[in-house]
Amino acid sequence: MKELASQKRSGWEIYKDEAGRSAMRALADGYMNFLSRAKTERETVAAAMEQLEAAGFRAGFEGGRGFVHLHGKALFAARRGRRSLAEGLRLISAHTDSPRLDLKQHPLIEQVGVGQAKTHYYGGLRKYQWFARPLALHGVVVKAGGEALPICLGEGQGEPVFTIADLLPHLAHDDAKKTLADAFEAEKLNIILGHEPALAEEGQEAPKEAVKARILELLHERYGICEDDLISAEIEAVPAGEARYVGLDRGIVGGYGQDDRICVYTALRALLDADDPEYTSCVIFWDKEEIGSEGSTGASSRFFEYCVQDMASAWEPQTPFRRIMMHTKALSGDVHAAVDPDWQDRHEMKNSAFFGSGIAFCKFTGSRGKYGANDAHPEYLGWLRGVLDARGIPWQMAELGKVDVGGGGTVALFLAAYGMDVVDAGPALLGMHSPFELSSVPDIWSAKLAYQAFFEAG
Repeated sequence: MKELASQKRSGWEIYKDEAGRSAMRALADGYMNFLSRAKTERETVAAAMEQLEAAGFRAGFEGGRGFVHLHGKALFAARRGRRSLAEGLRLISAHTDSPRLDLKQHPLIEQVGVGQAKTHYYGGLRKYQWFARPLALHGVVVKAGGEALPICLGEGQGEPVFTIADLLPHLAHDDAKKTLADAFEAEKLNIILGHEPALAEEGQEAPKEAVKARILELLHERYGICEDDLISAEIEAVPAGEARYVGLDRGIVGGYGQDDRICVYTALRALLDADDPEYTSCVIFWDKEEIGSEGSTGASSRFFEYCVQDMASAWEPQTPFRRIMMHTKALSGDVHAAVDPDWQDRHEMKNSAFFGSGIAFCKFTGSRGKYGANDAHPEYLGWLRGVLDARGIPWQMAELGKVDVGGGGTVALFLAAYGMDVVDAGPALLGMHSPFELSSVPDIWSAKLAYQAFFEAG
């Protein structure tokens, strides 16, 4: 008799043959390399364009494979299908930004013989997690003449790193009585840059802030910049070091920025590997999701609209934009929260995602009664179930925590505004928004296969 009750399936059991395990490991290896290289939105878009160009995609839409980027932070890529654009697109979105610390425009200070950089945190992070860990600086400095200088400090072999000093427990007794918000002040997220003072030349007085002066000397020696150049800079402090396997079985990938670069990578690989798709297949990678999707490179902008209009003008100018949108099927590629083994009480176990059980679909996000949510239609969910089940790809349906306990937002509602069908779909993570997030190796593989099946579906 056919089993009638719903059951989760483990990716480890489904992909247990040698060929499946080998392909799964190869994808995880490639993903970790991508994750280690792409720690900012600019680096993510650059790495994605490198893969697109290697696969024959070119800037613009003169051929059947094209892409467009905006400020190096948002990216749209399209692969022309056999069917008319009037029948809609197959679209997967993801975001290129992650929680981090941004250097302020006037960052450099000196206190008690220590040179530091002032920061402003970006996105939803837990401030205490950023103390007492090695940090690297990534970004760009744009000089007054327009010259853009890429910055990457703290990642090279033997290169020094940076950090935020934490208060020793001997002096932190009063802090233990405070809330997390009060105990870890945002204005004390100051990154240590150096300690050596600039020495006075013979017959001259030492600089008033000698350590800061020495830091400026070193920056000028390496990049040819002065302090005013930092005003037109975008420098992000991120965890230093490469992504690593976690566990004796190497079954978990640990690293910074997996929300949401895991969806960027798997969606990109799915676009490139899809076998002659019927429908035009597109990916869009947005910036600013972690701070509300505002700005010219965020999902609330017109970037996506302009890209589709340009694509249609090149490939099928007679088809109205609105008709393309109303027939489009989309996946909002974003991560989900896996049940934490030590915090199971925060989840409603029947409707939560489990590590290793495949890509997680979230019918709705939002919070407090589904406010701010796209609530996917059951007809669309039924179609997606059929697509994945036909290929034996593990998937699960989940909410983000208990009602009135969890909640969050994605870009799905911005896509839904065009009338297309859309639902959130991505791997479940442990430690989401932390400096060292965890993903399951079979979940990475199932996400890629699910995205590819979506592109290839008739």
